[in-house]
Amino acid sequence: MRAGDRLVIGAVRRSGPWPAVLAGTAVVGAAGELAIPYLIGRTVDATVEAFSTRQPAGTHWLAFCAGAVAAVMLCESIGVWARGASGAHAAAILRTGVLRHVLGTGSAATRRFPEGELVTRAGLNAEEVGRAPETVTSALALLVPTAGALVALTLIAPVLTLTLGAGIVLILLVLRAFLRRTTTLAGGYQEVQGEIAARLVEALGGARTIAAAGTAEREARRVLAPLPRLRDHGMALWRANASATVRSGLVMPLLEVTVLAVGGLMLAAGDLTVGELYAAARYAVLGASLSTALGHIGGLARARAAAGRVAEILELPPVRYGSRTLPAGPGAVEFRDVAANGLTVGDLTLPGGSVTAVVGRSGAGKSLLAALAGRLVEPERGAVLLDGVPLPELAEEELRRAIGYAFERPVLVGETIGDAIKPEPPLAPARAPIRPEPPLAQEEPLADAARAACADAFIRRLPLGYATPLADAPMSGGERQRIGLARAFAQGERLLVLDDATSSLDTVTERQVGQALTTDDRGRTRLIAAHRLATAARADQVVWLDGGTVRARGPHHVLWQDPAYREVFQGAERAGEAEGAAP
Repeated sequence: MRAGDRLVIGAVRRSGPWPAVLAGTAVVGAAGELAIPYLIGRTVDATVEAFSTRQPAGTHWLAFCAGAVAAVMLCESIGVWARGASGAHAAAILRTGVLRHVLGTGSAATRRFPEGELVTRAGLNAEEVGRAPETVTSALALLVPTAGALVALTLIAPVLTLTLGAGIVLILLVLRAFLRRTTTLAGGYQEVQGEIAARLVEALGGARTIAAAGTAEREARRVLAPLPRLRDHGMALWRANASATVRSGLVMPLLEVTVLAVGGLMLAAGDLTVGELYAAARYAVLGASLSTALGHIGGLARARAAAGRVAEILELPPVRYGSRTLPAGPGAVEFRDVAANGLTVGDLTLPGGSVTAVVGRSGAGKSLLAALAGRLVEPERGAVLLDGVPLPELAEEELRRAIGYAFERPVLVGETIGDAIKPEPPLAPARAPIRPEPPLAQEEPLADAARAACADAFIRRLPLGYATPLADAPMSGGERQRIGLARAFAQGERLLVLDDATSSLDTVTERQVGQALTTDDRGRTRLIAAHRLATAARADQVVWLDGGTVRARGPHHVLWQDPAYREVFQGAERAGEAEGAAP
């Protein structure tokens, strides 16, 4: 069984009580539809008999007909409501699961799929899979009137059953071919949708550059370039649906005519009554109702295709964590024969409490080395240890509490400025506080971290200070970086990893933050992926990356004697800085 089909079955199983409600209403409604022809036939026969005998016609059969019709209408109404609820419930569960899985895989998901593709699969495709309970239940429910019609015709006249059975086999063959064809076509359609979404997200990310360069028209053409292929897939879907509709639609009138012809001959021979002939004709129509399943089969095909795309995300292995805690230690980091994604680190030690700057040209692997230190990327070879413990063996909470991470473009998470800085509380605290701390006591640790990141002053100028909602606090790139730095200072207890996290700061602020890093009173180890010469000059050691390897490591003033090392910092903007920082 394909992974996508397993996901569809899982969506049906985990969609709460709604499939049961749908199945119940479908069965009761089908039973009512099966009873209506019989009840109408009995009503017709009773009316004919009463007319021929000139006796008053009884009304109880008519009352039964009205009751059956009312039951069918009620079931249809409940079914419509349950279909919407089942789809929303299943899609919500699947979206939540996909989101948690994507976040749990770390950067593996964004390396495998473009961001727009991930959004399409977790959004639009997950919604298609969420409709699986409705389509599966509705399609299976059509088997109830078909089976009932076969049984009823057998009781009336077995020869009519053979006629209906042959027509049902034809319908099933058409539906089977339609499901296979539509699943393939729907998959292609959804793939092009994801491609367009990925291009659109890329364009939105560079909207300012596009506007400044005046290339909006060209970029729009690039984003919409796959539209002809999307149209081709859509037209193919339409043609497949039209062809299947015509073929299955021809079966129903042919069946009805055949049953009426055979039944008419039997009526003429006295083997059927008028009411039985009417009932037989109605049962032929109900038995052929499988031909109306094309809409449900089409929905199931789209759900299968979408489930295959979602399953590719869920097949990405999540980051596995151990259960160990860290022993007492200074935060020493060891790389032992480490290599990953084209970067060969080999053996490298960051002494506890030291400051290490990672320098190199663009693409040399600075961000990758920082990601390895914080276990945002797994090494393909070797191991990274923190105070003697391999990072994969640490519990997730222990790892994230030990390491604080700041990025070049931080994403601020939470409702308020304070939420964006403070670390996440433990999942299962040993003891809850008897009384919540007053706001000022809660704010003080955040203020210490913010002061180290030179963010406390501008935060206090906001209307509500640390309680200011993020949506009401428009910030520059440098201010956002300072909030990200403050979060790293607040969270990391042993190791701070800064991935070009001061690039948007002005020179004065960057120098103040650099002083806070080099004079950290908590003695934490600091790893800084840096571009600025001043950062390298203040570090205890420099790791120089070149061509995917560690070319050299040592104090900045020693490496500065190498002309190739000096070339790393060349540039008009850094020329003046180099004059003052060079030994």
